[in-house]
Amino acid sequence: MFVAWRDLRRSWRRFVLVSLVVALVAVLSTVLTGLSDGLVSDGTSGLRTLPLTHLAFAPGAKAVFSRSTLTPEAAAAWRQVDGVRSSPVGVSFVNAKGPAGTSVDLALVGVPADSFLVARPEARAALAGPPGLVLTAELQDQGIRIGDTYAIGGADTALPVLGFTYGGSYGHVPMAFTSLATWQELTYGHDARGRFSAIALDAAPGADLAPGDVLAGTETSTKVAAYAGSPGFSAETATMTLIRGFLLVISALIVGAFFTVITLQRTRQIGLLKAMGASNRQVLVDGIGQMAVIVVVATAAGVAVGAALAALLARGSAPIELHPPALATTALLIAGTGVLGALVPFRRITAVEPAIALGVEA
Repeated sequence: MFVAWRDLRRSWRRFVLVSLVVALVAVLSTVLTGLSDGLVSDGTSGLRTLPLTHLAFAPGAKAVFSRSTLTPEAAAAWRQVDGVRSSPVGVSFVNAKGPAGTSVDLALVGVPADSFLVARPEARAALAGPPGLVLTAELQDQGIRIGDTYAIGGADTALPVLGFTYGGSYGHVPMAFTSLATWQELTYGHDARGRFSAIALDAAPGADLAPGDVLAGTETSTKVAAYAGSPGFSAETATMTLIRGFLLVISALIVGAFFTVITLQRTRQIGLLKAMGASNRQVLVDGIGQMAVIVVVATAAGVAVGAALAALLARGSAPIELHPPALATTALLIAGTGVLGALVPFRRITAVEPAIALGVEA
C-alpha cells in the first residue's frame, strides 16, 4: 500500500471527481432509504400498532381489506381454535365532511367494544356507547376537536368525535375507529347481515392456525405479510428498491471506469513494480486498497450529509424516517459495490509485463 498512499497524498486532485460521485450516490441512497422507510411507516403504522399477530381474509383477497368479506359464521369458527384470540374487524376508506365544509379522508376501522384490539377502558366505553368516531391524534393538528360532527360520505349518518388515540395511518390515510355495528351500517346499510372485512388474530407462540382456516374457509396472513395489502405499498417499495439498485450499479460502474483509467495511466508504474519483484497479488492489493480507501471515506461523508438532509426534510411534510441499521446497510452496500467495481480492471493489471518498464527506460 506504500505506492497507493503516496499517490493519494501527492495526486489527490485526480481522485476528487470519483470521490464526489460516490459521495453523491451515498447522499441520494441515504435520502431514498429514509423516504422508503417513511413511506412504509406512513402506509402501515396503523396496522403495526394493533395488538395482533395474524389476519384472516376471505380466499383470494391477498390481504386487501376491500377484497375480503366474511360472515359471523367465520368468526364463530375461529373462536373454537385453541391458543388464538380472534375478533372481527371492518376496514374501509371514507370521506368525512365536518363543520364549515371541512373534509378529511379516513381509514375507518370498525371493531367490537369487547375486542382484544381495544385495550383501554375508556376506548371500550366509547365504542360501547352512542355511535361516534375515535380519531388518530395527529388530526388534532388539523383543528379537529372532540364534539365536532362529521358526515360520512355515501351515508346519511353524522358521527361526533368522541376522542383521540394514537392510531397511526393505513394506506397513507389517518385511521378512525368506530364500533363494528356502526361500521357495518355505514358500509352495507341496513342489510349488513353481520358482515365484516377480516378477522384479527392474536396467536400464542406455536399455535396451529390451519384448523381455523379450514373451519372458517379463510386464508391467514401474518401482520407483516398483510402490509402488502395497504394501497400502494408494493408499488412504492418496489420503486424505491429499483431506484436504490440503480444507484448502486451506477456507483460500481463509475468506480470501475475510473479505476480502469487509473490503471491505464499506471501501466508503466505497474510494470516497474513487477520488474522489482512485486507479485500480481501485491499490485492488486495496492490498487484495490487505494480505491477502497476512497470509496469508504466518500461513502461515510455522503451518508452523513444524506442523513442531515433527510432529517431536515423530515421536519416538513415529507414522510422520512431514519433508522441506524438501515443507514448502516446502505453504507455497506455502497462501499461494497464500489470495491467490486474496482475489480473491473483485474485482468488488465495481471496482464502487465515487467518488460514494459524496461521498454520505457530504453
